[in-house]
Amino acid sequence: MESVVSTWWEPQDTDIDQKSPSQRQVMGVTQSLIFLLSFQLLQLIKGSTVWLNENGYEDLVVAINPQVPEDANIILNTMNMIKNASNYLFEMTKHRFFFKSVKIIIPKTWKKNTNYSRIKTESYDQADVIIADYYMKHVDDPYTLLYEGCKMKGRYIHFTPNFLLNENLTNVYGEKGRVFVHEWTHFRWGVFDEYSRDMPFYVSEKAAIEATSCPAGVTGIPVFQDCRGDICKPRSCRYDGQLYEKGCVFIPDIRQNISCSIMYMQYARPVVEFCDQNTHNSEAPNMQNKICNHKSTWEVIMESDDFRNSTALNTSAPSSETTFRLLQAQERVICLVLDISGSMRMHNRMENLHTAAETYLLHVIETGSWVAIVTFDSDATERAHLQQITDNGTRQKLVQFLPTIPSGLTNICAGIHKGLKVIANKMNTTYGSEIVLLTDGEDPGIAACFNLVKQSGAKIHTIALGPQADKKLEQLSELTGGLKLCAPDGVVPSKLIEVFSAITSGNGDTSEQSIQLESKELVVQHSAWMNTTVPVDKTVGNDTFFSIAWNLSQPFFFLRDPKGKEYGSSDFTIDSSNPYTARLRINGIAEEGDWQFYIKNVHTATQGISVTATSRPACYDVPPVIAAVHVNRANTAFNPVVVYAEVSQGFWPVLGATVTATIEKDDATAVTLELLDNGAGADMMKSDGIYSRYFTSLQGTGRYSLKVKSHGRNATTSLSLKRNQASYNSGYRENGKIYMTAPRPEFADEEIQVQLGSFSRISTGSFVMSTGDPAPIYPPCKVTDLHARIENRTIVLSWTAPGGDFDNGKADHYIIKTSKNLLDLRNNFDHATSVNCSNLIPKEAGREESFEIQPENKTENGTKIYFAICAVDDTNLISEVSNIAQTTWFLPPKAFVPLNHQGSTNGANTAVIVAVATLCAAVVCTIINSTLYVFSKKKGRLEIEKMQRHV
Repeated sequence: MESVVSTWWEPQDTDIDQKSPSQRQVMGVTQSLIFLLSFQLLQLIKGSTVWLNENGYEDLVVAINPQVPEDANIILNTMNMIKNASNYLFEMTKHRFFFKSVKIIIPKTWKKNTNYSRIKTESYDQADVIIADYYMKHVDDPYTLLYEGCKMKGRYIHFTPNFLLNENLTNVYGEKGRVFVHEWTHFRWGVFDEYSRDMPFYVSEKAAIEATSCPAGVTGIPVFQDCRGDICKPRSCRYDGQLYEKGCVFIPDIRQNISCSIMYMQYARPVVEFCDQNTHNSEAPNMQNKICNHKSTWEVIMESDDFRNSTALNTSAPSSETTFRLLQAQERVICLVLDISGSMRMHNRMENLHTAAETYLLHVIETGSWVAIVTFDSDATERAHLQQITDNGTRQKLVQFLPTIPSGLTNICAGIHKGLKVIANKMNTTYGSEIVLLTDGEDPGIAACFNLVKQSGAKIHTIALGPQADKKLEQLSELTGGLKLCAPDGVVPSKLIEVFSAITSGNGDTSEQSIQLESKELVVQHSAWMNTTVPVDKTVGNDTFFSIAWNLSQPFFFLRDPKGKEYGSSDFTIDSSNPYTARLRINGIAEEGDWQFYIKNVHTATQGISVTATSRPACYDVPPVIAAVHVNRANTAFNPVVVYAEVSQGFWPVLGATVTATIEKDDATAVTLELLDNGAGADMMKSDGIYSRYFTSLQGTGRYSLKVKSHGRNATTSLSLKRNQASYNSGYRENGKIYMTAPRPEFADEEIQVQLGSFSRISTGSFVMSTGDPAPIYPPCKVTDLHARIENRTIVLSWTAPGGDFDNGKADHYIIKTSKNLLDLRNNFDHATSVNCSNLIPKEAGREESFEIQPENKTENGTKIYFAICAVDDTNLISEVSNIAQTTWFLPPKAFVPLNHQGSTNGANTAVIVAVATLCAAVVCTIINSTLYVFSKKKGRLEIEKMQRHV
């Protein structure tokens, strides 16, 4: 790369891990088994519809949150941002990628406009970019939500309306088009930030303090913003012998000799490249190095499908300008298309369907929605025409049309045809509508309606009930972006209720959505009790329903609210058309606290009993706690299934929750996993509100249903800053003078952590394993949080214990290696120096490990030492090499003077420099005086001797 000297901004302007032969052999045998497996993962949250068409990205979806006040400038500025981003992206990817077409979803709460088209299958919850407030003033950091590791696509990019409207923010984030490219790189290619807020400085291999940057060699000065009220003054950072004090920031020089990287400082104007293999700073303690195994951003991009499926264009600009379509959301239009074929007589399916659909109509579907009901067996019948839900009476009327008697064969296409026709008859179009298709049977002719479904502009949400539902059913959802769900058979309807409850509006307005608080079922012995606590937290309580279901006869039960008021069976409603379910609606806002269910089985035999509870947000302007489920295959050689649950209040992560996933298959025992937010195993980042775990207990082919319960006792919402976000420009230095921007907003302690009390949430998902070995063998998972530190002349390594099968069970032993060269350790782990850890016995997965190492006596101060670790299970399967931990040997702490990259003393260390200079001056003076004194004494003796000789 040519050296470039340029002004960064104008002040006035607003690797594949290399394995040993033994490791490769073990992994090869295992992979030959693993790759026999074919998974179809049913992702519940979203899947991007963006596709690459002749180097241009098509169908990028941007959605504006319904609670954002109407402002046409939001649309205009978004369009300008993406247009500019298209040119920047083209330049920064060496004339390879640009944005060709974009759809912007306008909320239904905004005024109608003839320029707005009707949405089809696009929706807010499946958008690539969302525009919404944080539910916290003065927070405008653009960021990308990432669940998974390196090279894995993100969930969405988030901008606030103020970021798009406030031109002053250009001073701290840079031009909006540059910010968009920074976030798009996170989102599309799964790369991570090259700066670090946690470790803005580090000690390099040259034993000098460097800014955490990419590339290395960025010149500047460390500065601390000393703020008293609204007045801030920069001062020199204090130096503790190794690094600078917490809160010290790096202020770069305005002129630099570099042209990268957009993932380090997107606000720097001459930055026109990503860090590549030649410019990448592999030492920097940033997330890119940690998660992407010290590979550069450009290396990761070059390994993407986008790069492999494209070639650089021989043009100076994108071949076409970005085009935009404005779409507006409408009222929800949904048709229930329900199977009533003869097989629905089995396993209480018809009874459970009636109860679950009744619950959906009474408690889940949003007021204002249009709903119709169609049933099908050999043919299809319209049971309830499309009508708008305006009150409880409309809901009760729809319930009367639910089916009760099954008969005939299964004709899925007939049901879909009829459902689309019912919608079109009322709305004159099927664009933007939804169909909830439930079936338990097979239809050899199901593929005949695939093309119709694809052209309809409607979403198809599929529910596979029982093990015999058609194997091609999920393809209907895949063609339209609908949910893909399944429910095993059960004696009570709770599992099917959970599935129906997941089908909420995707318009982004959580204030009107139903939230499932509890779903529990037990087989209860005669005269035994089933007691259940349902916490109602302060973010919900409106339109709260409790229900009990049984399969034989009504149990004795009562419900007690947090203040002690009791509701007996006479307070519940039991419908004559559904005598196995009792419901209670709480008027107004339900009392905050624990609601206690007490249920006794008075039937003469054992029976199944279930409890469910739903509610809606208590306030329009206070977001509720929600839990979203996602399932995917890990980006590892063994491709295990990973379960994710994101627990949040608005856009803020909820920490300290207990999250458990129950995974069930019709012909197998249910498996329960505790999902963790500990930054180890399957969990990429600690304390980000995303709870994760590997699922390794596969039990053959078929559909797997997933239920996640998120529960909190005295939980807190952490208003911590998001990861993977645009860097904040704290200031710059020009001609030796420092210019600081406004400091990042700070919050009071009570704003940073909000007490939620107790809460409970139920969320549902599914996945399918199509073919393959029912019981693959897995190695221990990769250690991702290895850390090294110096304590009392000893190096202490710490990490979270992996399991024997990824993050389950216990490993057999560890292999620890060390080197003084980072890349040698990464690329040649087997040949690095071994650390004797034979006395280290691995703990159970998830527990904290610690190991002490005595360094060699000849280790010099300032020596950089690197460590990595592998775990081995009892069958000798070896994990991937861990992240590389580094530490600098200081014994005692070495008070050296760090230098900047131009070789001049760093101005932020004036106190240290003066002290050292004074000490040096004193030493020099002492040496000179001593020399003169000795010289004078010697000269005096010589003079005396000379005089004596003359005498």
